[in-house]
Amino acid sequence: MILASSRRVRVFAYPRPADLRKGYDGLYGLVTTSMGCDVLGGDVFLFVNKRRKACKVLVWDGTGLCIFQKRLEQGVFAQLWRDDGVAAVKLTTTELSLFIEGCDLIGRRALTPSAVVPKSLASDRTI
Repeated sequence: MILASSRRVRVFAYPRPADLRKGYDGLYGLVTTSMGCDVLGGDVFLFVNKRRKACKVLVWDGTGLCIFQKRLEQGVFAQLWRDDGVAAVKLTTTELSLFIEGCDLIGRRALTPSAVVPKSLASDRTI
């Protein structure tokens, strides 16, 4: 299943266990109040329950809010929770796909090269 069709789509994971009984309004509230993000901006938001057996994804598709849910029959989802007070954990679309498939994201490696920073070829030294 493809939730984000472009690498330009931003993916944010809620950094604490979430009550997955929440529906559209409850998840919308978590995104706006706890994560400080705009749900209607087209970003993708991931929520995982305390046992890490189920997850929900909330996304605005341009016409309405969509919720996708998955429950693992074996194993658990990777733990994305943070204790450093961060409002959201940022993922790439590839990491989201791997996460939903049940892959372990520990020891993540950046899949996108870092931005190129131009440097002057001229030296500051004089001869």
